[in-house]
Amino acid sequence: MFDTSNLPTPCYIIDKEKLRHNLEILSGVQERTGCKILLAQKAFSCYSLYPFIGQYLSGTACSGLFEAKLGAEEMGKENHVFCAGYRESEIDEIISLCGHIIFNSFGQMRRYRDRVLKAGKKIGLRVNPEFSTQEGHEIYDPCSPRSRLGIRLKDFDASDLEGVTGLHFHTLCEQNSDDLESTLNCVIEKFGDVLKKMEWINLGGGHHITRADYDIPRLEKCIKRLQEEFGLEVYLEPGEAVALNAGYLVTEVLDIIQCDIPTAILDTSAACHMPDVLEMPYRPPLMGSGEAGEKAYTYRLGSQTCLSGDMISEYSFDKPLNIGDRLIFGDMAIYSMVKNNTFNGMPLPSILLRDTDGSFSVIKEFGYENFKARL
Repeated sequence: MFDTSNLPTPCYIIDKEKLRHNLEILSGVQERTGCKILLAQKAFSCYSLYPFIGQYLSGTACSGLFEAKLGAEEMGKENHVFCAGYRESEIDEIISLCGHIIFNSFGQMRRYRDRVLKAGKKIGLRVNPEFSTQEGHEIYDPCSPRSRLGIRLKDFDASDLEGVTGLHFHTLCEQNSDDLESTLNCVIEKFGDVLKKMEWINLGGGHHITRADYDIPRLEKCIKRLQEEFGLEVYLEPGEAVALNAGYLVTEVLDIIQCDIPTAILDTSAACHMPDVLEMPYRPPLMGSGEAGEKAYTYRLGSQTCLSGDMISEYSFDKPLNIGDRLIFGDMAIYSMVKNNTFNGMPLPSILLRDTDGSFSVIKEFGYENFKARL
């Protein structure tokens, strides 16, 4: 626990020492296997830390023009892009910024192939192995029956691979390497003949490599299999693993009211500041708390917004909560700052850095003009 009494609320805190810990783990995988790991900016794009991240990783993975520009400008290393559909008005700039352009369909690849090759860049195709390893989160499952992401085997035209040098698949979400291994077996079974003609493969994201129970040796076995059997250069593009458990969200108790159970009104919002709480859904960790009923005093934590469902979850505490208390949610670096919004006129949280010596510095502050400028 650290002192939050002098910090503005709500605020995100990025813990540089915990970020370093994750990066050292990822760097170790690169060093032992020769693979390249990219930061998936869709999960974490606090670019003031890109020079630091770039000391450990090989570059950035992008989902469109804006992320491509950010990766090129702020990290300046390898820059790979995948998009479900590229816009004619943006594709030339994207090509100028990225070394690997990954397409979601043969139609898009054929439309832009000549431009990519003329620029001397590499073409990849995303495939859908139709092998789902997830349960209960179809919205995050790229292999669900309704998925629009990746080319299925029955739609894959192996006779038209001129200029294509790599394949990409991304099927995981917060998963261990046993699911990667199972997926890889399926990919090789379905697309093995194509892999023999390729130079590189991108295993996408969703790899929870920096989680305490993650099986890194199994991951490295998968990487080496692709290198040894197919002679491929291997890329991974985790987002969560880079900043997993490396961030916090500090909030203040504004009021305590009696609903069906005591409910604390906070100056933060699930809908605005931690959207995955409602989308996933999930219950974020909260320092010093327990499950509902585990400790002496149980509260539901909700927001000051007018959305009735803007509730975070129920937590218990050793002591009663009081107005003015500070609460610290964990694992708030990923999919928080990149997805937050100003619904209901909620201010965006400030972004702070907790340095390795424990000191705090302000990365970014937001005010009324940030709310107004978005409309």
